[in-house]
Amino acid sequence: METLAKWDVRIDCAKRTVHLTAPDGQKVEVSATQPSGCLHQMEAKPTEGIRVVCEYPDVFLEELPGMPPDREVEFLIELLPGTAPIAKRQYRVAPKEQELIKENIDELLGKGFIRPSSSPWAFPVLFVDKKDGSRRMCVDYRALNDVTIKNKYPLPRIDDLFDRLQGACVFSKIDLRTGYHQMKIRPSDIPKTAFITAFGLYEYTVMSFGLTNAPAYFMNLMNKVFMEYLDKFVVVFIDDILIYSKMEEEHEEYLSFAKPRDHKLYAKLSKCEFWLDQVPFLGHIVSKGGIMVDPSKIGGVMDWKILRRFIESFSRIAKPMTSLLEKGVPFNWTKERQAAFDELKKRLTTAPVLTLPGLTKSFTVYCDASKEGLGCVLMREGKVIAYASRRLRKHEVNYPTHDPELATSCACSRSGGIICSGINVRYTPTTKVLNISSHRMS
Repeated sequence: METLAKWDVRIDCAKRTVHLTAPDGQKVEVSATQPSGCLHQMEAKPTEGIRVVCEYPDVFLEELPGMPPDREVEFLIELLPGTAPIAKRQYRVAPKEQELIKENIDELLGKGFIRPSSSPWAFPVLFVDKKDGSRRMCVDYRALNDVTIKNKYPLPRIDDLFDRLQGACVFSKIDLRTGYHQMKIRPSDIPKTAFITAFGLYEYTVMSFGLTNAPAYFMNLMNKVFMEYLDKFVVVFIDDILIYSKMEEEHEEYLSFAKPRDHKLYAKLSKCEFWLDQVPFLGHIVSKGGIMVDPSKIGGVMDWKILRRFIESFSRIAKPMTSLLEKGVPFNWTKERQAAFDELKKRLTTAPVLTLPGLTKSFTVYCDASKEGLGCVLMREGKVIAYASRRLRKHEVNYPTHDPELATSCACSRSGGIICSGINVRYTPTTKVLNISSHRMS
């Protein structure tokens, strides 16, 4: 603090600047900029030079034109039997947020996305921060979600989507403009979406953020729209669309927006990226060299289950933390657990680029085991495809060295079984001699 006072340090978080005044009176300003999107990309083509933008200008509109058309997928809110209408009180909000609510209501009314309501249902409004620093008005539908029958339509596995990009060198990413508002709600379910504000009660006529089944219904719609292209040159995760190809020539052909135009789906041009050699997608950076952790996501380690494939010996390092999940263990954040967390963060920031698995060449699996856990690495031609690890179970702690290594091989088979199915795999354990029980396990 003395140093900050000595240099008269003034920090402006909004502008991301730091102002310093040296003891000799010299003033210094330090500003920080955070790059968005892909750090390395092909020479970006100007908008007027992208054929798809020129041929389909009606897909890239500045605003949604109004109510979406009737689609083969309609959003439903089916409730548990015996559910009575739920009416919540509105939350208190700051004066500036009241202004935002009024602005949002006027805009949504103008487009027909909401309408005045006399519904017996009512849910409060809240705000969430967007990536660009602005705030999005949302409705707290948690009480409604609790009594809604869940739609089990599957969302694709992220690792499966990455596997489909094997060999791709050119990428284009499409961002739909407020995708959820491009699907209607079944008329009989509209009153269930009612939200309460200081300006009255309103209800949505289009799908809203915060509804529990919204991702499932929208994923169903997108699969129907792009079905003939999936697994060929398009992968879709809800409203994130990635077009990929092995050559620039065929990429030009793939960039056709006849399907979105036919279905009256609209994209946000300012968030679309074309002709990239690496692209941020679902929290990762995808390139012809493979996939790596998105640097912009490293600060908040969100999805350990996905990110653990980038970190060798993940389970061993994380053991002090995962032990907290055991039954009867009190939550006590010790120095050892903090050190484990810090080590995982460090490993993540230096995580390698993982090679995407091919479908023809053989794999090699290196296995090892210790008293703390099992670990293996799946490789092809000397390049890492994935790491896998887990803690030893209680009955495995007393195993001789041979058995945990065989258990490691079994665990790796389960972890990478989909990738390795039908392909030659060579297992390389550190222990060369198997005992009788190991032969029985194998």
